[in-house]
Amino acid sequence: MQTTLQSPSKGQIMNLQTCLEKLKLIGTLDFANVAEDGSPQVRCISALHYDSDAVYFLTSRGKPFARELARDGRVQAVGRTRFNEMLRLSGAAREVLGTEGVRIRDLIYAEQPYLANVYPGQTRDINVIFEIRDVSIEYFNLGVHPIFRETYRLDGEAAAVHGYRITDACIGCGTCQGVCPQGVIEEGEPGEPFRIRAQNCLHCGACFEACPVDAIERLGE
Repeated sequence: MQTTLQSPSKGQIMNLQTCLEKLKLIGTLDFANVAEDGSPQVRCISALHYDSDAVYFLTSRGKPFARELARDGRVQAVGRTRFNEMLRLSGAAREVLGTEGVRIRDLIYAEQPYLANVYPGQTRDINVIFEIRDVSIEYFNLGVHPIFRETYRLDGEAAAVHGYRITDACIGCGTCQGVCPQGVIEEGEPGEPFRIRAQNCLHCGACFEACPVDAIERLGE
């Protein structure tokens, strides 16, 4: 029986575990990192293993990717479902050494049988394993209206906040409401500023640019 990705229904609760399951079903992720000369690099990686507290992936010692990660482990990986759901994984990668590295390597080979064709027999000894802990996963669904986004962390810490916020300088003119593509800006209680529903915000900045009194601040800077 083949497992298929399904779009979340209205009201479905997204959480970290659901994100991890979706990443597994996507299979191949686009990994971005930075080369020694500062240029951006992107690779397609399918040799992955997901644990409850870390994400592991496999490459080989002779590849530029391995050397780049040894110098600067910062990575982001992105996957997309056919329902216009994007999942972005962010963190810092470090090599897993010794018997633990071998254990994870063999586990990935068991989960990804095609690898035995790429590195048959003992040639797999050229492989190295990297792990990403303190992982942040952003779920971004463009297939529903309004859009839905939320960020989760494997370590249970609070995720960094991005997007926009309406401050107490708001004069209640409603200009921001008129320019919001998703219509997710609401009036506050009497005497309080308008508010943005963060989980439905595109982060496009239209409200920020339109506010006549600069009452909207950009978060995460």
